Amino acid sequence: MILQTISRIPFWQKVLAGFILGALVGVLLGETATVLKPLGDLFISAIKMLVAPLVFCAIVVSITSLGSQTNLKRLSLKTLGMFMLTGTVASLIGLAVGSLIDMGGTMQLATTEVRERNIPGFAQVLLDMIPVNPFASLADGKVLQIIVFAALVGIAINKVGEKAEPLKRTIEAGAEVMFQLTRMVLKLTPIGVFGLMAWVVGEYGLSTLLPLGKFIAAIYIAALIHMIFVYGGLVKFAAGLSPVQFFRKAMPAQLVAFSTSSSFGTLPASTRAVETMGVSKRYSAFVMPLGATMNMDGCGGIYPAIAAIFIAQIYGIPLDTLDYVMIAVTATVASVGTAGVPGSAMVMLTVTLGVIGLPLEGIAFIAAIDRIIDMIRTATNVTGDMMTAVVIGKSENELDVEQFYSNETQTAAIADN
Repeated sequence: MILQTISRIPFWQKVLAGFILGALVGVLLGETATVLKPLGDLFISAIKMLVAPLVFCAIVVSITSLGSQTNLKRLSLKTLGMFMLTGTVASLIGLAVGSLIDMGGTMQLATTEVRERNIPGFAQVLLDMIPVNPFASLADGKVLQIIVFAALVGIAINKVGEKAEPLKRTIEAGAEVMFQLTRMVLKLTPIGVFGLMAWVVGEYGLSTLLPLGKFIAAIYIAALIHMIFVYGGLVKFAAGLSPVQFFRKAMPAQLVAFSTSSSFGTLPASTRAVETMGVSKRYSAFVMPLGATMNMDGCGGIYPAIAAIFIAQIYGIPLDTLDYVMIAVTATVASVGTAGVPGSAMVMLTVTLGVIGLPLEGIAFIAAIDRIIDMIRTATNVTGDMMTAVVIGKSENELDVEQFYSNETQTAAIADN
């Protein structure tokens, strides 16, 4: 009976409860609470266990699935190009906002947790992207090398064609297994957060939690800048259409995305929205599901960039220009490569932190407030999908301009969902 009641509690509430209880235990027990740190360490180790095989399988599958759309190859390439463009800009905006706002400077972890790192030169980074031994890269968790190798494998599978189908199906099955394993590990999040928060508060005091408000504000500011200026600018200058009209017709789907925190849950509303904007049903049926799985400007661009800076600040680890470049590149590629993965935002953040050598323990600070952040992340993702449908649709004569400027809106979409 008790287990059934617990199972019905929303996951984000369980994580929040773990965060609050961990903080309370840290306050009440003080340094004694540090004995609970192994709970968090086990959770972090489980996440690390997932990253290498998960990223490899997910990126190979994403590339091979795109290559199978032979009759929509041009649309696929243009659509993916838009996803990559806005993902790159999103990560740059995240880096800019995160750098301008001192989110974690007041935390007390800096004096004890500074870690020295030997940062290689830019040329060495480029050389290190190519794995000499792919299996060693997988074993050592060298994420950037895994991403490059997986991308090359996916491209090669597409070029080989039918003869490579057995390998393609094997990797697809591996991806499904890793997705299921990820779901299993993520169920441990409340316990891991509880242990890490009890340790942090017990060791450093309750004042360590205060900067979270600035972190949330930074995410929302970056997301709004991205939606209004980047998406609005592309609608205006790339498609020659009115951004005001775009946002007016997009708003119902944005509200669904914000309230549900689910790109797939918003899919009926967002698809209906772009159709009221004049996008053909043929293209909307293609781009919107693809966007829901591959376009992650909020989760994969803005979020890991700001979160990485936040974690670096709370641990007192300085970031240089190369670190920022690596964050931008990794966040952009991971946003496409790990799309559709359960808990993809956490996976993307783990990948980004791993590439630049930041401590994964910092994830505990963010996990408890993930629901608040996820609302604007999802709204950003969905808005990007709708913008892509309009801009690419216009360029491919898949959009009725007269319908775009009509007074029809999709107010019924929310009621239908």
